[in-house]
Formats: sequence, C-alpha cells, structure tokens
Amino acid sequence: MVKALDENESLPDHVGWLLWQANRLWMQDFVAAVREAGHPWFSEARASLIGQIPRGGARQLQLIERLGTSKQAVQQLLDGLEAEGVIVRLPDPADKRGRLVRYTDKGQAALRDADRAKVAIENRYAERLGRERLSALLDALRALNSEN
Repeated sequence: MVKALDENESLPDHVGWLLWQANRLWMQDFVAAVREAGHPWFSEARASLIGQIPRGGARQLQLIERLGTSKQAVQQLLDGLEAEGVIVRLPDPADKRGRLVRYTDKGQAALRDADRAKVAIENRYAERLGRERLSALLDALRALNSEN
C-alpha cells in the first residue's frame, strides 16, 4: 500500500535531493538557452546523450555503456539526432558490426552554442554565490565525483 502524502509533510532535505533539484534547474536553464540559440530540436534527453559524445565522435556501443540505458533507448535518441542532421553514423572500420557517431556541422554549431550557454549559466551562478563560494562548490563537487 502506498502512503498518501500529508499536505503539510515537507519534501526531503538531504544532499541527494538538493543535488537533484540543482541539476534539474541547471538542465532546464541549459536546454532553454540552447533552444533560444536556434536549436529547437534540443531537449533534456538529447542533451544527456550529446554530453556523452566527444567532439571527435564515439562508437555507438560506448554511448550505450556510458548512459547505462537500453540499446533501444540510445538507438531512438540517435535516430532522432540523425534525422535532425545533428549527427551521422558511419561504419566502424575496427568493428564491421559497429557504428561510429560523429557530429555534423549543424551538431558542431549546437556544441558551440551549448558551450556559450554553460558559461552564461556559470556566470549567473557566480553573481548569485560570489566567485569564492562558486569555486568552493565546484571543488566539493569534483571531490564527490572523484570517489567513484
């Protein structure tokens, strides 16, 4: 049986919840900025995949492993990006069954706009927190991520 939430019950207040909320807000700002820069096809799901494709491209199998999701889900995202002209899939010379995923010129342009959006968001964070607190936050996040 699922417990009904009391209207007066507060939401969780722990590091995982705060990190999740901060990530959601960052991602919403990021996607909105990239879309405003002229890439209406850009979405959170596509951003998650694009974030795993190095500038020089990657093997499709690597992307499946990096995302930790199903082959079908990654395939569907790649199909959409290819249909939008953002990426191309080419035969992998090292693996006859494999495919290489590479950015097109349109994809490279989106990456440049995404980089500008990231800098703009970080600058807004610096204004809100101050450079010293932002630097401390970045150091703390790097330390947490290095434990994995």
